[in-house]
Amino acid sequence: MIYQIELTQQLNCDIQTAWDFFSSPHNLAKITPKDMEFVIVNDVPEKPVYAGQIIDYKVTPLFGVRMKWRTKITHVEHHNSFTDLQVNGPYKLWRHFHEFMPNEEGVLMRDLVTYELPFGFIGRIANKLIVRKKLVNIFKYRYYVLEKMFNTKNQS
Repeated sequence: MIYQIELTQQLNCDIQTAWDFFSSPHNLAKITPKDMEFVIVNDVPEKPVYAGQIIDYKVTPLFGVRMKWRTKITHVEHHNSFTDLQVNGPYKLWRHFHEFMPNEEGVLMRDLVTYELPFGFIGRIANKLIVRKKLVNIFKYRYYVLEKMFNTKNQS
């Protein structure tokens, strides 16, 4: 079964600032919960994501189990959107579409995550009991961190 999680967040910044932050894979660790021990393990240049880019991570998503995860940036529209797709990792399918829409208050950011778990019925149970809640909590954490970074009066 394929699932989706869609989230939006208003950022008090211009599109260039939003794009510079979110299109750098190196910033992903800043918005990922510390207990996930997220680390990029391949040589990723200090430049915005580009179509065809491969990013290798090590992450501890559940129960202290460390795993490798490889994603590929499949589509980029500069200052508008990009998509990453899992090549190898814990999901049967993982596609994360990131969209940035300038507006009067700054930039509305939209995330659309489409995922499927392996193992059929067992995967559906795992999603209901554990996985979906974990993903929602990861995005709640990101929301909180991004609020502090972009939407407080005393931004640094």
